[in-house]
Amino acid sequence: MDSDSTAEGRNRAACDPAELSTLFLFEKLDADQLDWLCRDGRIETIEPGVVYREGEPATCFYVLIEGEVILTKLSGGVEIEMVRTEHRGAYAGAWMSYIGDRVEQNYNGSMQVRRTSRFFVLDAEIFARMMQEWFPMAVHLLEGVFFGNRNAKMRIAQRERLLALGSLSAGLTHELNNPAAAAVRATSGLRDRVAGQRHKLAMMAEGKFDPESLGALVLMQEEAADQVAKAPELTPMEAADREDLLADWFDEHGISDGWDLAPNFVQAGIDIDWLERVAGTLEGAPESVFQGAIRWLNYTIETELLMNEIGDSTTRISALVDAAKQYSQMDRAPFQVVDIHDLLDSTLVMLSRKIGDGVRVTKDYDRSLPELPCYAAELNQVWTNLIDNAVYAMHSEGTLTIRTRHENDCAVVEIGDTGPGIPEDNRARIFEPFFTTKPMGEGTGLGLDISFRIVVHKHDGDIRVESEPGNTTFTVWLPLHPTTENSEASTTETPQTPPATGDR
Repeated sequence: MDSDSTAEGRNRAACDPAELSTLFLFEKLDADQLDWLCRDGRIETIEPGVVYREGEPATCFYVLIEGEVILTKLSGGVEIEMVRTEHRGAYAGAWMSYIGDRVEQNYNGSMQVRRTSRFFVLDAEIFARMMQEWFPMAVHLLEGVFFGNRNAKMRIAQRERLLALGSLSAGLTHELNNPAAAAVRATSGLRDRVAGQRHKLAMMAEGKFDPESLGALVLMQEEAADQVAKAPELTPMEAADREDLLADWFDEHGISDGWDLAPNFVQAGIDIDWLERVAGTLEGAPESVFQGAIRWLNYTIETELLMNEIGDSTTRISALVDAAKQYSQMDRAPFQVVDIHDLLDSTLVMLSRKIGDGVRVTKDYDRSLPELPCYAAELNQVWTNLIDNAVYAMHSEGTLTIRTRHENDCAVVEIGDTGPGIPEDNRARIFEPFFTTKPMGEGTGLGLDISFRIVVHKHDGDIRVESEPGNTTFTVWLPLHPTTENSEASTTETPQTPPATGDR
């Protein structure tokens, strides 16, 4: 409710230049300027209630003469009180109108009056004209500061994103290289084993096996291949014990290099009883034939193991590519409805190399959490910043905890670490742009500022931190039913009020 939308609860009165001169904003103006203000401005008495709301077009500039005002901002759908004052001369409203249409001219907070209050009111365009005509040098300086800071933030934010992208790309390349190299090695090994099988098949074709034995052996080959897929998981100690038993059995049956064959048979889940069946099938056959049959079965087992390794490696590559696509939201609409756990998991995959083996990741997901309407790629940037900071704080050793829950129609994400904590003096500043505790060259101080803007301004959510030695938790609230699909980031400048003591 502003002066252009309704006159309810407002009364206008004559403007007295002498009264304006008692307000610190106008005390240095001459008589002609004060007359100009009274002629183009007005005095309004406003009854208790809302004067204007955050996000509405900024149409008026308000200066408190007497009364009490409260200035608030929305955070997670909740009105957060920023300023409460009775100070004469406190001002708010369209105070950035002097910049013109180069920035969005909306109220960046809400104002209400607690009791009947009097204001000097200027329409936004009149205030802008006054600033430009009376203080041209000041306007140029303020514009320079405003746009200079905004451009600097944009450039450093771009650099931060590029640095993060470079780090993630290096990590992804490393993660992709491991399964790719394993697949290449397995393919080369598979080629050798297939060649060995062809050689043994030629030996079998020479008629050294009677048809009945050959049929039984082929059936056992199929059984061995199936056994690989069902092989139990063994501890290193269990595997070593079984390998010793099989190596001894091979030696007793005249199989040379049995110690080299034993690990493959153990990995396939084959035991001595199964090998005794092979021996029974070939009972009476020459030793060379029996040894050739065992090696033929070994080639079968090795082939299956190598194919499994190739399958696992290519599956891992596919999962990494899917995670990268999920993380970057490639080929997807900016605003979409997603499972927030998919975003968190893709970020963990992308950061897995940076997280390292020294950090234990604990996930406590509320899988009943509804899907979230959001800017998915930008939320991934938030998770990246928070997880990266947590890992840095722990010096790559500790526990990273990621927890989700449903609270007050919001999806809540908690990211905690077991690092040394954030000193109390720094807690109030961590979301400030350019504030960082990292050494020179290791941080720009924009990661949390960017995260704050994405969560609060882009998603109408909230982000807070609680910290003590050994337990730091960043908590993010995201509305499950946002009021708008595209909540553009508003300016972060806070309505101004002078100190409570003295006029200036």
